[in-house]
Amino acid sequence: METQAAMNYNRIAKAIDYIKTHFKEQPNLDDVAEKVSLSPAHFQRMFTEWAGTSPKRFLQYISIEHAKMLLKEEQATLFDTTFETGLSSTSRLHDLFVNIEGMTPAEYKNGGKNLQINYSYAESPFGALITASTAKGVCYMAFEDDEGKALSNLKAKFPNATLQRKLDLLQQNALFIFQNDWSQLREIKLHLKGTDFQLKVWESLLKIPMGKLSTYSYVAGQIGNPKASRAVGTAIASNPVAFLIPCHRVIQSSGSFGGYMWGSTRKTAIIGWERAKTRV
Repeated sequence: METQAAMNYNRIAKAIDYIKTHFKEQPNLDDVAEKVSLSPAHFQRMFTEWAGTSPKRFLQYISIEHAKMLLKEEQATLFDTTFETGLSSTSRLHDLFVNIEGMTPAEYKNGGKNLQINYSYAESPFGALITASTAKGVCYMAFEDDEGKALSNLKAKFPNATLQRKLDLLQQNALFIFQNDWSQLREIKLHLKGTDFQLKVWESLLKIPMGKLSTYSYVAGQIGNPKASRAVGTAIASNPVAFLIPCHRVIQSSGSFGGYMWGSTRKTAIIGWERAKTRV
């Protein structure tokens, strides 16, 4: 049975889809509310509770013009040493709280045969997700409404690991990141299977502040390999931990948001939501 949180996100996703498809017509609140079968007042209230801002302001945050402005800001701060040190703890959330440790070959050999993995399902502002962890940290997080499909995808990553449905402290702490109050947030440990190049790319994504955006070419430059934009894109596309490793903050240099493993509408929703949270 669909929860209220899931129902609200699905309505918001439907609204975002409609807005993106009909942006040239500049749909008003009444038009969008009608498409998700709500009264304008109910839709406005639900949307504002979810995003922390009005639908009208949110529309500005997900526009290509706004994205281009953020990319220009990023280039302007490229040589500014205060960029990373001067940001608020809110916008530096991932950089400050998320720590990545790579799995050793022994840990993931033979399809993860030596790994004991706990997993659980949870709700988020962006739909249902599965979170999985080893004894050392979260190894997988993915948005997926279908629990059976979510488990199958996890098994495909670690076909020979011992899996147990259990919510542990590592997962609980990771899920705190979706709360509005981050005062309880402790360091989130990630334990990831990846090549040295992939790990380097994923670590660089942690430095993109919440509410900001970057490009594939900029990330390539950040890891000291400016000609590796395509390889960076491939590494980003194989990110095993949704949201915590913020691959959603990397967009095309044109300002278009581009693709996302968990759906382009969800990427748009997250970008707008984060921008709203950091503009309060």
